[in-house]
Amino acid sequence: YHNDLFYLTGTRLAPKEKLDIPVLFKPDTMKMYEAVVVIHVMRENGENWPYEDTAELNKDLKSSVTVGENGGIQGILWIYPVRGIPEAPQQKLVPAVVRCRARQRVERRVEVLLTGVVPGAAVMPATRNSANTKKPANIQQVFQVTDGFSKPMEFLYELQYQSNEIKSQLETLVGMHLVQREWDTESGIVTLIFNIVFAPNKPIRNEATLVVQCTTGGVWKFPMRFIAMEPEVDDVINIEAVGLNKESIIGFKLTSQTR
Repeated sequence: YHNDLFYLTGTRLAPKEKLDIPVLFKPDTMKMYEAVVVIHVMRENGENWPYEDTAELNKDLKSSVTVGENGGIQGILWIYPVRGIPEAPQQKLVPAVVRCRARQRVERRVEVLLTGVVPGAAVMPATRNSANTKKPANIQQVFQVTDGFSKPMEFLYELQYQSNEIKSQLETLVGMHLVQREWDTESGIVTLIFNIVFAPNKPIRNEATLVVQCTTGGVWKFPMRFIAMEPEVDDVINIEAVGLNKESIIGFKLTSQTR
């Protein structure tokens, strides 16, 4: 996006006709960009729409219409805020595999690299009517990095799942927290080390995505795979035969861990 204004003029629309407006986003840095798409419609014959000029109506229409010299409505405006968030490519990334037997617990350190982080990056402001920057509602953890001189940059991270069913299976079995972070401002690389805890209760094999987002823009995604293998055998029960066509019985106790 650029702060320059581009105009598409002379486009004639018939009643109920649709108009497609392409928006191209080609970021060169990992920071958020904002712009607005403004649609200005006028009558083909050049006449204005009449309206009753009251103080209340004029206040409501002030930001969405243009008024002609004779007091009529010369044009109607539609303003669409557009936010561009760069996402790092991940085609060549190998999933980090966390493997554990069911009914056991494993901890693993996972290191990820955030490339292209721009020190002191700022959001490119929209030309007008910019939407407020809000943090995603589903982000779980927030942290900051700093090189000791620049202003700290805030990042957010979470585990995302391919479906709600997979989320319901893994969400209570997987724990994650950030244990180390380092920012190399010369190369623009932020190194993050996470501690992943996996405690499956049954054999499963599912995937997730570690998503890291900078509040000034930029998203990095890292695939992960969680594999729970068959649990170890609890015990071996031996029953000795007392004779042909005779029953042999052995007793053992099972204790329920829940009500």
